[in-house]
Amino acid sequence: MAFVITSACKTEKAGECAEVCPVDCISEGEDMFFIDPDICIDCGACEAVCPVEAIYPEDEVPDSEKEYIQLNRDFFANK
Repeated sequence: MAFVITSACKTEKAGECAEVCPVDCISEGEDMFFIDPDICIDCGACEAVCPVEAIYPEDEVPDSEKEYIQLNRDFFANK
């Protein structure tokens, strides 16, 4: 399981999450940040510093945000 960045990041894109990630699994996309689920170690450091609460553990992503689980995966699959 990994953490997932959801839609609230699109309007914020602050970047604190990437700064605190100990394994550098967060990358900046065109309009938001994304977490690489294959590298994420589930430490929660990113979730704690997100100013807009856009980051969730994968199994706690709200139903209305479930599409972001795949969007995070796809971002890294296409790199």
